[in-house]
Amino acid sequence: MFKTFRTSVSGLILLLLAICLADTVAAQSNPKLAFWDQQRKGANGDGGAIYDTGTNPEEWFSAAAKAGIEYVRLTVANWKSEGKDFLMGDADQFTRLVPEDLAFLKQVLAVAHRHDVKVVLCMFQIPGARWRQLNNMKRDFRIWTDEAYQAQAIAFWEQLAEELKDNPAIVGYNVLNEPHPSWKDHPEAEGKEGFEDWLQQIQGTTADLNVFYKKIVQRIRQVDTQTPIMLDAWQYASIEGFPYLQPIQDEAILYAFHFYGRWRYATFRVNKGKFSYPDKMPTPQEGKTAIWKQGRISQEFAPVFRWAEEHQVPLNRIVAAEFGVDRRVAGAEQFLKDTIEALNAKSLHWAFYSFRSATWDGMDYELGTNKLGWKYWQAVETGKKHEELITRKDNSLWNLFKTEFSGKD
Repeated sequence: MFKTFRTSVSGLILLLLAICLADTVAAQSNPKLAFWDQQRKGANGDGGAIYDTGTNPEEWFSAAAKAGIEYVRLTVANWKSEGKDFLMGDADQFTRLVPEDLAFLKQVLAVAHRHDVKVVLCMFQIPGARWRQLNNMKRDFRIWTDEAYQAQAIAFWEQLAEELKDNPAIVGYNVLNEPHPSWKDHPEAEGKEGFEDWLQQIQGTTADLNVFYKKIVQRIRQVDTQTPIMLDAWQYASIEGFPYLQPIQDEAILYAFHFYGRWRYATFRVNKGKFSYPDKMPTPQEGKTAIWKQGRISQEFAPVFRWAEEHQVPLNRIVAAEFGVDRRVAGAEQFLKDTIEALNAKSLHWAFYSFRSATWDGMDYELGTNKLGWKYWQAVETGKKHEELITRKDNSLWNLFKTEFSGKD
């Protein structure tokens, strides 16, 4: 009996060694994927490449590195282009990457690499899906109704991956920020039953996000076999939309969701002092609020964990690619603290929204909780730049992130 037991133990040890060796070989063969094997903490941002705000990529990435930010989910939609739309030339009719835009992107990536800040390149717009903020606030659904635009979007990413596959700063391609093939404005507007009925009707068609993802991953992999590809969940990367993702048979896929608690709470212009965390959170019923008890945010993430278990997707392949709250709403600090704790409890990768963004100053946590004030806007009208008019300093909101990035408890 002892001999049998010893043989079994030896066999188990050999099996564990084989597994460890296989993991080591995989990490060595794909160092970009290995970056995601342990929890990563990052930020969203534009890289300081919008020059009329008074900053630049060198200053921006230097500050990010000094803060300890490990990676940036980099959006380039607002960057100035030689054409109408950065990199694409024209989202209405893509043919090839704009050489000047591509050269500038590579310069910025070189800055990021020099400061040892990794980059997930995130597209807020692709052919047939122009970003609402650059489209007179109108949502662009052409990519979900016309195969020709999907073909252009896929060609765009194939060309981009070909150019960036060996770039040392890049650790991910985020295909499309917050995809929403449905015509509804927000995921809660449809309800689960209505969404599932609609999903059944469009399954396998141009409007099927899962089909689109399979096509675009396949084409990217023809030119780039290693760079992880990040796929946002259905319905604006919402947790409600996450369970409807179909996993793709590719080891270097990251699945992403965004979390802002409740949109009406997190958005300052909508909140208007009506909601606070955790005692007065909005509910679907007009005029009613709810108390979010301790542990509620962890419960909000439950659909993501169930999906991962069902499809046997490791949690280190899931990313909370955006989370945050307007710094001026009541309970913002506690909301951020509880969200970070819930994400860390499962060692999920995360990226807060956002780092040093003039576009979304309400989520620039280095500014504290005060409004910019009328004098700020008056000065902007006279031509003053954003960075000239603000003062960044330590405060309770920003210290939450400083602590995380420093690795201190």
